[in-house]
Amino acid sequence: MMDPLSLLPDSNQQRFDSRYRLVITASQRAKHLLQGARPVGAPKFLKETTIALEEVLRGQVEFLTDKEARQAIKDAKRSKESEMERMVAPDTGEDAREIKKELSVYVDDSAKPSEPEGEE
Repeated sequence: MMDPLSLLPDSNQQRFDSRYRLVITASQRAKHLLQGARPVGAPKFLKETTIALEEVLRGQVEFLTDKEARQAIKDAKRSKESEMERMVAPDTGEDAREIKKELSVYVDDSAKPSEPEGEE
């Protein structure tokens, strides 16, 4: 069976440590293209997957590995969480306190004293 990495130009053989990295990078780029991202340069092909593979092989798509990739994932999660918090709880100030006061009638958040075990 032929190794697909042997088909790559020499510069790309050093760039990709395995064929899986090539596939994952191309699939993520294809996903971006399907979501509406513009191709880099004028594509020769029509299908997003083929355009993505061409861009990756030409070195037009950057990707991260190891610690850099893990850090980028953490940063993306943090920014997504903070964006969600801003969407869910906008700065309403007085309105939020009023809603909490109204809900406290229905929900009792106070700590209840624990009953000693064994006594009845």
